[in-house]
Amino acid sequence: MEKEKKENRYARLYFQIDSLMSKSSDINARMATIVAILHNKLNYFFWTGFYCLNNEKLIVRTYQGPVACQELKKDTGVCWAGINRQKTIIVENVDNFPDHIACDSRSKSEIVVPVFSKQGIIIGVLDVDSTKLNSFDLVDAEWLEKIVKLIYV
Repeated sequence: MEKEKKENRYARLYFQIDSLMSKSSDINARMATIVAILHNKLNYFFWTGFYCLNNEKLIVRTYQGPVACQELKKDTGVCWAGINRQKTIIVENVDNFPDHIACDSRSKSEIVVPVFSKQGIIIGVLDVDSTKLNSFDLVDAEWLEKIVKLIYV
């Protein structure tokens, strides 16, 4: 998707999600809404969901797409890299990422965006996979970072 078209689509989705966040203060409901909109409006999103920290374990929460890994082995894969580095990770080809966790072999590229609480503590990540190589770029990173901030507004 060309950059301008992608930016325009994200801008529309951002405002749609923002308007829905006032419907509930529940974090899980907000995450579910974000996942549903992103997964159904961006056709290159194959798997879309949140993994959240729980007693030092990274556990799947709400998601859409094929069955997910329920718990991710500590300090392994892209999601843990996002947690440990506390920054967005874009992976053009998951086969080239050390210790990549393949919950579904059809996944070819991935973006992981950290989620921070209001206090600035990392609580998990938004994880998005695509069946195509090189699906994610800085436009995705910028907008997904803005969108996950809506969880705690």
